[in-house]
Amino acid sequence: MRLVVGLGLVLVAQIAVAKAPDGAIRPVSRSDAIEAAQTKEASRLSSIRPVMRPMKPNPNAVAETTDLVAFGADGTMVVLSTSGMRRSLRPMLRPRAVVERVMAKRQAAKRGAVCGDLDLQGERIGYVPGRINACGIKDAVRLRSVAGVTLSQQAMMDCTTAKALKTWVERGVKPAFGSRGGGVSALRVAAHYACRTRNNQPGAKVSEHGKGRAIDISGVRLKDGTQISVLRGWGSKKNGNALRKMRKEACGPFGTVLGPGSDKYHNDHFHFDTARYRGGAYCR
Repeated sequence: MRLVVGLGLVLVAQIAVAKAPDGAIRPVSRSDAIEAAQTKEASRLSSIRPVMRPMKPNPNAVAETTDLVAFGADGTMVVLSTSGMRRSLRPMLRPRAVVERVMAKRQAAKRGAVCGDLDLQGERIGYVPGRINACGIKDAVRLRSVAGVTLSQQAMMDCTTAKALKTWVERGVKPAFGSRGGGVSALRVAAHYACRTRNNQPGAKVSEHGKGRAIDISGVRLKDGTQISVLRGWGSKKNGNALRKMRKEACGPFGTVLGPGSDKYHNDHFHFDTARYRGGAYCR
């Protein structure tokens, strides 16, 4: 490409202007300009000297142990392969076994994806009837992991709640602990779908748990095995701040956020649900 560009520039210059024997400046014929340009370029090419430069061996490469580096009279350097062609700058192809493992993993993730999201792994359940009229889920899924974080027990809910849980894991849970202990590995699920009244109180309205719109989280496990519970960690210096950050970030993705200090029923876990209110999210 560099040689072609050089040839083009010389050709343009030669065609544009030439000096006649009598000193006058006038256009020259195309054939004379081409011949002059070709002669000059051939002279320049003859001055290129190949220099051998050793290459580090590549176990995945086809037998090729050296490169040719050509230097022109104008200082231009061109890297050539041993065959005299420019060496490709594209990375070497991965071994077939590696590609097959990656593709198998992707296919498995696609098969386990629910709610149209690869980060939500589980299985689709479909319609779940309730033992009382206000309970049940129209289109339920059973989650086992969210954004790479495992759930201690598979949790049944609708897709709206599953997606809210993913948002909270990514924006609240993971940033709250960062790289501590290798990062967050799992969430301890205290409750998910259950056809019951609020706080199991007789005569109360049906809980959002009974509609597949709620999940209760009682703790976190880090990759190094560290267990952090809401009950014991909330008032501690070591884990209190992280747990508070987690709860704060849940307000928005979820319509209701309850936890320690909310009431006597939520001192040992966070309650999240996707109920929506005219006044905005209810977080306390």
